[in-house]
Amino acid sequence: MAAGLERQRTRLDPQGIVESAAAFLEDAPAREIIGWAAATFGDRLCLTSSMSDALLIDLVSRVKPGIDVLFVDTGYHFAETIGTRDAVEAVHKINVIDVKPTRTVEEQHRDLGPRLYGRNPDLCCYLRKVEPLNQALEPYLAWISGIRRDEAPTRAGTKVVEWDAKRQMVKINPIAAWTQSDVDNYIADNGVLINPLHYDGYPSIGCAPCTRRVEPGEDARSGRWAGLGKLECGIHL
Repeated sequence: MAAGLERQRTRLDPQGIVESAAAFLEDAPAREIIGWAAATFGDRLCLTSSMSDALLIDLVSRVKPGIDVLFVDTGYHFAETIGTRDAVEAVHKINVIDVKPTRTVEEQHRDLGPRLYGRNPDLCCYLRKVEPLNQALEPYLAWISGIRRDEAPTRAGTKVVEWDAKRQMVKINPIAAWTQSDVDNYIADNGVLINPLHYDGYPSIGCAPCTRRVEPGEDARSGRWAGLGKLECGIHL
């Protein structure tokens, strides 16, 4: 299977696809970008979701029903996030795949000591998010992400189609150019499910130990890894 997948990667010339598609689709609507991805990669296309909301899932499932949705279950999620995952899976025509780290939380505490997320958050994120997702993405040729340019300085240069050099696959970001107003309007107009923590002062939701409420006037992502000088978990770097 691995050899066949590698032959398929070579035949598709993904880096060449990225260069032409990134320019051609830069100003295209999100659904057109998703439609291009579905037509190009077929069942070798998946999307990832943190279950902060179902906006991306709603968009993609309208174009490609039954698509695989990878949800990284770190073991540290809020109960509301797990509940959102269950609700989204019940409502949309998708195939949710729970991606889990190799160690349980208890095993990580045993092997590396308690509260690794406070002592070495980069390592914790790598072990519980980045490494499991990297493994889960291996069968695919391309993945769809919901990141946007206006979310953080680290994401300002995001293209709608990119070559993910770290994973040697294509990454599609169909709402890269959307603003928060675009997001809010789409959610309101389409009745999109959202994580109830958004109503409780959490505009950006990660693992419970590393996410706090955001005060009025603060940046939306200021509640993530507060006081640790960290902006990204590593998935999108």
